[in-house]
Amino acid sequence: MPSFNRRQLLAATAATGAALSAGPARAVAESKPDLTGKSILITGCSSGFGNLGAVLYAQLGAKVFATMRNLPRAEGTALAKTAKAGKLDITILELDVLSDESVETAVAEAERLSGGALDVVINNAGIGTGAPVELQDIETMQLLFNTNVMGYQRVARAALPKMRAKKSGLIVNVSSQLGRVMVPGMGLYSSTKFAVESMSEQMAYELVPHGVDVTIVQPGGFPTKIWDNGNKLTAPMLEKASDERKAAYPALVAGALRDGGGSSDPMDVPRAIARTIAMAPGTRPLRLPVHPGAKPQEAINTVSAQTQVAMLGNSPFGPWVKDVNGRS
Repeated sequence: MPSFNRRQLLAATAATGAALSAGPARAVAESKPDLTGKSILITGCSSGFGNLGAVLYAQLGAKVFATMRNLPRAEGTALAKTAKAGKLDITILELDVLSDESVETAVAEAERLSGGALDVVINNAGIGTGAPVELQDIETMQLLFNTNVMGYQRVARAALPKMRAKKSGLIVNVSSQLGRVMVPGMGLYSSTKFAVESMSEQMAYELVPHGVDVTIVQPGGFPTKIWDNGNKLTAPMLEKASDERKAAYPALVAGALRDGGGSSDPMDVPRAIARTIAMAPGTRPLRLPVHPGAKPQEAINTVSAQTQVAMLGNSPFGPWVKDVNGRS
């Protein structure tokens, strides 16, 4: 195992002005990020964080590959018009996270157009359902995990070889507060996000020697189309469920179809991601909670980091674990 720690290396070069200390890092977070020259691929750009982020990152100078499935579609046409009107470098690519072939084709095309490895991959495409776990049929469960977990893995696997060869890159996996805490009646959405959290953290450790960062974004509730899209999956599932099963959970079934997200600004999420992209490699946080209100997962994040270091800090994996969990 390598004995180096990138955080130590950054600290060693700080005196020459080549690295960011805690102070300058905060200054970057508070200023307008400069993403000039960054190539960024985003999944799930038909709406929500993906759509908003594609425009923002391009406005900040990035070359953006905004992906969505089932092209041509109205959302893709609208995004292309926005890009043209604003003279933004946004390329619309078809990518279905459920398909190995679709993912590999889209990533390869983005790499070709960008002239090599992507600088950033943002795994954002996701779905959710409501209702108690017992009412989640196996077909729905498979779709949830195939989209929210395997979809992230497909995209990361496609992009990582060139990132590793270049010894740089950033994988951003959009999780949720519900990847750390859970609310009864949210179906198996939390289960998929718990999986995203653990998979992403393991990747973060394993990619330290390859110079590739991983950041897990943990949004709270925001008013995006994930609620409406979730209802479209939940409603037919409830219709198929037996009366006996539904009768066991009357309150949770009554609240299964949601009109949620509150009045918070969805732009908070792409703005936070943009600031993270602009940070120096090796200093980006493992976890990034985003919400103007309560962030109940923060305490768990802290305890988790302490536990990982306590468990593995003196093992051969210690340098990787300390590096990743030592970032602010």
